[in-house]
Amino acid sequence: MQLRNIGETKVSAIGLGGMPMSIEGRPDAARSIATIHAALDAGITLIDTADAYHLRADDVGHNESLIAAALANYGADTSHVLVATKGGHLRPGDGSWTLDGSPAHLIQACEASLKRLQVEAIDLYQFHRPDPTVPYADSIGAIRDLLDAGKIRMAGISNATVDQIRLAHHTLDGRLVSVQNQYSPAFRTSEPELRACEELGIAFLPWSPLGGISNASTLGSAHSAFGDVARALETSPQQLTLAWMLATSPVIIPIPGSSRPDTIRDSAAAAELQLTPRQIEALDAG
Repeated sequence: MQLRNIGETKVSAIGLGGMPMSIEGRPDAARSIATIHAALDAGITLIDTADAYHLRADDVGHNESLIAAALANYGADTSHVLVATKGGHLRPGDGSWTLDGSPAHLIQACEASLKRLQVEAIDLYQFHRPDPTVPYADSIGAIRDLLDAGKIRMAGISNATVDQIRLAHHTLDGRLVSVQNQYSPAFRTSEPELRACEELGIAFLPWSPLGGISNASTLGSAHSAFGDVARALETSPQQLTLAWMLATSPVIIPIPGSSRPDTIRDSAAAAELQLTPRQIEALDAG
């Protein structure tokens, strides 16, 4: 597995997004843990989660707890695995999503994530989504305070604009290490944010890189270039998509969501798939 940087930490070029294991349609715990173990077996050392990845109001942090359990019973050293979580986006339990970017909430949410992940400091903590009722600098100020207090080792943001990236980078005194935005063959409007990350040397972690749970299976038909090139290479359109992202920029680290061992194995293999300049050109246009 090739490696990429988040800050000064090297991680696998493909990560594992834990969201499908904890929201609507989630599998039983045994299959989810098997999926996480399959990712580790395949060389994945970045796992993405959030306190909002859950179903009901009484199981907040379900995905964080699941990941902590899977790492604890893996049966081998996992000290090199970086777990990234997020705070500031909430699910009241009725299927809706709400926001709370207040410093008080972010500090409280971080403390709760620390307990669920069973760690003394969170590897990477990201502000999940801007809250229009709270000045962005105030939310990032809370992340800075958590960083200064040693509660988190690295700081990131998610669903951010270019201006918010630059503001966060300044507020964190140059210590912003990641931006997690939506990016996929169907959703390329985050390209300005990707270029800003390249300029600043910040990791760009695309969420829903395969287009989301309901669309991943139709990648090859919805985007004909991806289907054509995948057939030529005798690989899956999903694996090809991740390989295309890796070829697009040295700061990209895709985090495809998965809830089955076979799909995360397929995703992990994308790091070894080599594309020609002509194939990349076709995919860029498709």
